Amino acid sequence: MTSRIEKTIARQQEKIASGAYYEAHQQLRVIAARYIKQANYDVAAELLASGAAALLKAGSQQGASASGGDLAIMLVVEVYIKAGWEIISGDDDTEGRIRKKRLIELLHAFPPEEPTRKRFIQEMIGWSGRFGPLERGDPELHHAAGSVYAEDNEPYDAEKHLIFGTSESAETLAKLEYEWYTHDDPHTAAIYASRAVFPYLLIANLRNANKAFLIFTSKLSSSNPSLGVQEVSSASSDVRVYPALPLLNFISMLLLTIQRGSSDLFKQLTAHYASHIREVGIWDEALAQLGEQYFGINIPRQSNPLLDMMGSMLFGGGQDTAGSRTAPQGRVGSKRVEAPPASMELD
Repeated sequence: MTSRIEKTIARQQEKIASGAYYEAHQQLRVIAARYIKQANYDVAAELLASGAAALLKAGSQQGASASGGDLAIMLVVEVYIKAGWEIISGDDDTEGRIRKKRLIELLHAFPPEEPTRKRFIQEMIGWSGRFGPLERGDPELHHAAGSVYAEDNEPYDAEKHLIFGTSESAETLAKLEYEWYTHDDPHTAAIYASRAVFPYLLIANLRNANKAFLIFTSKLSSSNPSLGVQEVSSASSDVRVYPALPLLNFISMLLLTIQRGSSDLFKQLTAHYASHIREVGIWDEALAQLGEQYFGINIPRQSNPLLDMMGSMLFGGGQDTAGSRTAPQGRVGSKRVEAPPASMELD
């Protein structure tokens, strides 16, 4: 960075520190636009990132954070996208990691209540999908966005990003779902566990599905010592059985069945728990997709179940009349003790 650029940044930082937010915002836009016109994107990025960070740090007073959000969005749209900066997978992508780190740091600088944060996240993910190897967006950026939403107790938005995140996202999502579950009735555990497990299965991320389920059930067991969990072991697997929560047993056996790839076991499993699944009322399309995806069972469907789940009451939003978040539909009433099908071998 040249001394001229350093002086420009220092001068704008002084204005922001003195409370001249609007003046600094406008001058940074003009100066950055000049460098963008010259295709000097690196300098423009330094100016916009430093200015955005300082304004976001100043908070919402006199619109400072809104100005910071505007500069952050300009950084992505006018610099990252116009410059065509790419994300290349691999250890050699030093520049890509630096550019992602800059965006993640800015994301964490946003106050939770700042409206421009959502647009910044959309542009950030959009850039990574357009110029990276994955059309759905970079996993590290998804994880960062999902984690921020989780910290701010925004579960619906958090889910949509953590599903496409990294291996660390499974733990964040499982803990989020469990925390959410603790505010609902005890017998709804499987509903919340499914929110972490099914989406991972639908995008063929079996590792994260298993990890999320293990973390969720471990927290459930440790927090409820009177639950009466039974350990069932075989030569090839160890399974926790929850006598009072049959649908949690269903998810556990579903994960094992997918690993074994047996369509007969899948049909047997879904038939055994059919009455419980019907009462949930929101798993049918997802299970149909899983049957086709993993077992070659062609079941007619009208739409994409992952998108439906993300947009419906299972993965959608909704507030009650008091403005608080509503729990997922499909609460399951107390059921009799029920173990996995007797004919389903564990080995």
